[in-house]
Amino acid sequence: MTTTARPNAAPLSRRLRVALYSHDAQGLGHTRRNLALATAISRMSPTPDVLLFTGAPEAVAYARPPGCDIVSLPGLIKHTDGRYAARHLSTSLDDLTSLRSSVLFGALASFAPNVLIVDKYPRGAFAELEVTLDLLTLRGTRIVLGLRDVLDEPGRSYDEWRMQRGPEALDRWYDQVWVYGDPRVCDPVPALHLPWAAARKVVHTGYLAHGRGPSAPVPAVSRAGRRVLGLVGGGSDGAALAESFAAAPFPSGTTGILVTGPHMPAEDRARVEQAAQGRSDLEVKDFASDLDPWLAQATAVVTMGGYNSICEVLARGLPTLVVPRVHPRREQLLRAERMSALGLLDVLHPDDASPARLGSWISEAVRRPRRVATDVDLDGLARIPDLVSTLVAGQAAAENLTEADVVAV
Repeated sequence: MTTTARPNAAPLSRRLRVALYSHDAQGLGHTRRNLALATAISRMSPTPDVLLFTGAPEAVAYARPPGCDIVSLPGLIKHTDGRYAARHLSTSLDDLTSLRSSVLFGALASFAPNVLIVDKYPRGAFAELEVTLDLLTLRGTRIVLGLRDVLDEPGRSYDEWRMQRGPEALDRWYDQVWVYGDPRVCDPVPALHLPWAAARKVVHTGYLAHGRGPSAPVPAVSRAGRRVLGLVGGGSDGAALAESFAAAPFPSGTTGILVTGPHMPAEDRARVEQAAQGRSDLEVKDFASDLDPWLAQATAVVTMGGYNSICEVLARGLPTLVVPRVHPRREQLLRAERMSALGLLDVLHPDDASPARLGSWISEAVRRPRRVATDVDLDGLARIPDLVSTLVAGQAAAENLTEADVVAV
């Protein structure tokens, strides 16, 4: 048997290069998570060059760290019935996938990253990364698969993992698997039934909560007092919660800020604005490129249960009511129920999220103190630079192998 080093087309004599990929067919969660990772990576010294690939054009509006640029892929959308299609172009899904694959291959071949971090899909959406992964592997790029704390119900997670040929992908391309969570809370790995060789690649980073990035200045507000923040993620399926929040009664001395998200359909947004019309204690905004300033001012939060929103409220220790998405995936419900059982937040099924129920919770929650959880690992972002450094150190060791170092057994 012969051991051979992978040749490296990303020499370590230049500034470190890191690429991050997310497919982004629904919402902004994948891109926001990768932006948090990019911010953590930018704190390395010297500052790396970071290139973020996203299917969400709104990403260019977010604050980005030094040394980071963004490539927006032609848009892919996931409909509420689970079907995928081109978001904007009048082209078939196959043609869109081919176009996105070509963009990814050309840009990543030129950028030649030392490290590539892939969010969730080990082959990319519809296998759009496969050819690029082959090239980067030959060049010696270290490749990481990033997984959130909950994928879906265990049976469905396993079925999808097998359909994506995840085990083969891990064996063929991936050096590590980063799980962005605390296994004492939620752990997606057991449901995937990884073989021993793949399981050895898993690293639980902790939740990507503390240190999510430099915040913009705290926005000016027109009123003093207690504030409750309403969040519905990107907004594509958040209209029902937004309408209930807009109609919910607030206790005296409390004002609300509702962020509907850039993906909320115009007709849904109009209904939300109608529900809020005439209220002097509520502001409705369609987009916030940095939620942290609003969270800094909030007394309590009502939100859907996406990964990033949960990380942000846990980092702040805010009283939080989660009204999770329950279809087509139950990810948000599973996360919220588990965290509710641990006393980290409250959960309300969307079928029960009437204005009266929200108002009742808000009236009680705005009187609670903040309490940052100390028994949950929220420091994943602080570990990312060391994880990247370790991967690059392994790359450097492989780079230094010569033919004389090859050992025949």
